[in-house]
Amino acid sequence: MTAVSPISTVNDLFFRIAAAGNPRAALWQNASDEWHPISSDQMYQRVRALGSAFLHMGAKKGDRIALISENRWEWAVTDFAVLAIGSADVPIYPTLTAEQLAELVRDAGCRIAVVSSRMQSDKLNSVRGQTQLEHIIMMDSPAADGAIAMSALLAGADERGSERDPVFDAVAHSVDPRDLATLIYTSGTTGEPKGVALTHGNIAANQNLAAMDFGFGSSDACISFLPLSHVTARALDYVMFNSGAQVAYCSQFDRLPQAMREVRPTVIVGVPRVFEKIRQAVEQKAGLSPVKRRMLEWAIRHGAKHADTVYDGSGPNALLWKLANKLVYSKVREAFGGRVRIFVSGGAPLGIDTARWFASAGIALWEGYGLTETSPVISLNTPKQHRMGSAGMPLSNVELKLAEDGELLVRGPSVFHGYWHKPAATAECLDSHGWFRTGDIAHIDADGFLYITDRKKELLKTSGGKLVAPQPIENKLKNNLLVANAALVGDRHKFISALIVPNFTALEEWAGHHGVQARSRTELVADARVIALYAEAIREANIGLANFETVKRFRIVAEEWTQDSGELTPSMKIKRRVLNARYEKVIAELYADEATARGE
Repeated sequence: MTAVSPISTVNDLFFRIAAAGNPRAALWQNASDEWHPISSDQMYQRVRALGSAFLHMGAKKGDRIALISENRWEWAVTDFAVLAIGSADVPIYPTLTAEQLAELVRDAGCRIAVVSSRMQSDKLNSVRGQTQLEHIIMMDSPAADGAIAMSALLAGADERGSERDPVFDAVAHSVDPRDLATLIYTSGTTGEPKGVALTHGNIAANQNLAAMDFGFGSSDACISFLPLSHVTARALDYVMFNSGAQVAYCSQFDRLPQAMREVRPTVIVGVPRVFEKIRQAVEQKAGLSPVKRRMLEWAIRHGAKHADTVYDGSGPNALLWKLANKLVYSKVREAFGGRVRIFVSGGAPLGIDTARWFASAGIALWEGYGLTETSPVISLNTPKQHRMGSAGMPLSNVELKLAEDGELLVRGPSVFHGYWHKPAATAECLDSHGWFRTGDIAHIDADGFLYITDRKKELLKTSGGKLVAPQPIENKLKNNLLVANAALVGDRHKFISALIVPNFTALEEWAGHHGVQARSRTELVADARVIALYAEAIREANIGLANFETVKRFRIVAEEWTQDSGELTPSMKIKRRVLNARYEKVIAELYADEATARGE
């Protein structure tokens, strides 16, 4: 791959796509699951047509335009069209309720909204009177009442081929690095959403360095499946487009396995929960056969001896490793299409056990760290410099330091300038010297590698004054095949307890083999044999922990936690405030006899 020259605005990236002459810059799926390409010229013409339509609707530089959609090619076209005319887009999760949409659209002052479907259009229309909305553009056709079909605005665009519009181009080139590019409302694990204001310069400064050590190029491809309303997914798409690689849009998560087989990506970026689920699925499938289970255990045990070689990229030469690779590791990689060369994990700390498991299977998971407020990448492990278990080294234009209480502070050109219309919230986290308080507890080793312990606000402080970081312990629990999710509780209490969500597929299979019968999940998790099974999982997770960190009590819950039901953020992190409220009675029962119970 040839070196990619720096960009100063996202519009520079758009013009790079337009000039690439790539016949397959992007891929999209129709209702019949057939893949269709979008060329560089088509991308330009569709962006030009939509951007011109925005201008005709009265949009101007600095305006905010809402974007409410699943991952699809129209998302990228809308994004580039908004930014090309000097406006800023406001990406909003399509899973939000009508009232939640109204709150964000009103706060951002959007007069135009682009939505994916009739469902989203109807939601917006139902609260339109609470907002300043004047126009709704709908990606699907035909358009719902009160909306304009995007297809009508793009009519004839593809026929213009390689023709360029000098007036439109001049508008796009006039955008300055200091101009607002996007307002991203953080979903947060606590509190009300805040609009993170990122400029073109913020994003460009991050894009210029975030992927330079991976050698991405025109032969690479990725599947866009993480929600594009989340900064990590959007940044990945920008990286791929900037490198001349192909981006395939997968709008439905249940289609992802099929998309992996058909697109055969070379790059996979996921949040830790994605990789945890993949590990559980592999172990669960192997567990159906005693022979396959023993083979997987042997392969992982042997592979662990060569984990460092996997990260170094040289590939183990041992005969037994090559045999394990042929029999086991290659099958794991085939699940991703068999062509992936780069796996990246971000969005939350990756459990060290998960990293070791994948390394043992011949896969290096490059863990990174970043936040919406930092555009997003702060640090990253790369093939050139890496340390398993760390969040990597900071980008060369990012400064790090630790506050007295261990909170990580960050400064650099990719750090945002503040929260939209929230000066007090901005002042709390951003000082006059440009240092941003991340809210994460961290440490930096002697070689400069960064380690994230937990969110500062999520640390549990026992009644004895001991601080417990819940995420590492929760990750240990989730290493067990039978555990889908876990949340530690115990703030201001004598000891730590846990709420456990079973992997119901694995648990129900275990129950069938052990004669455990139940008429419901509620009855299943209350069975004494199931409770004993999870007590063993707790015991295993407690190994190696300080006494005050160990989980003393637990409760198995019968409900799965999802984004739709409100317990998880879009990046699959648990919302502790929601869980504490939802399970208030359960938590009270865990601590009912606290006064006389044994504590730390």
